[in-house]
Amino acid sequence: MKIEDLKRTTHTLSIATVLLTVVMLFSCENNEEANGPRLGIRDSLPWLKSMGVSTLISDSGIIRYKLISEDWYMYDKKDPTYWSFEKGLFMEKFDANYHVEAFINCDTAYYFDQRHLWELRGRVFIKNTKGETFRTTLLYWDQNTREFYSPAYMEIQGETQSLKGTNFRSNEGMTQYRIHQSSGDFPFEEDEPQQPEPVYTTPAP
Repeated sequence: MKIEDLKRTTHTLSIATVLLTVVMLFSCENNEEANGPRLGIRDSLPWLKSMGVSTLISDSGIIRYKLISEDWYMYDKKDPTYWSFEKGLFMEKFDANYHVEAFINCDTAYYFDQRHLWELRGRVFIKNTKGETFRTTLLYWDQNTREFYSPAYMEIQGETQSLKGTNFRSNEGMTQYRIHQSSGDFPFEEDEPQQPEPVYTTPAP
């Protein structure tokens, strides 16, 4: 073989080697893109995801609540940060002797941890310590002011009376409350003088 032929062959092999390397690199990139799914933006992902949750919550060092949910997501990169219970939430409240005295049930719940504010949505159902029940589609629980409030329509059912209205506000125990545009039934004995019906108004801003 002549030297010119050898140089030509070597040059051809060099070009082939470069082309093969480029092809392999692109092939590897394509394989990685196909086999490794891209992750979403971190800000939109929860840092903690729990399934089948059952936990106890303390207040001032005393266990006061039991929380049960099918799922629990914690978002630490959202603004504001919050917890999410997309498949519903059931919460029991204990008395000093750890007996269940009230409960809360809803379809979806959000807890804004920095504001200590709960937002309950869907079929919200609450039973207080007096046996009264509350039904609505939206309810807020502010743990800073220890109040419940809702701009939505609310139905309240007790042993002797029932109420319906909007712009509900109550203490944390749901035993002292106000409701605007209320209507309902207030039974009384025929032999007794009729008492004036209580007036429910919204609190002053």
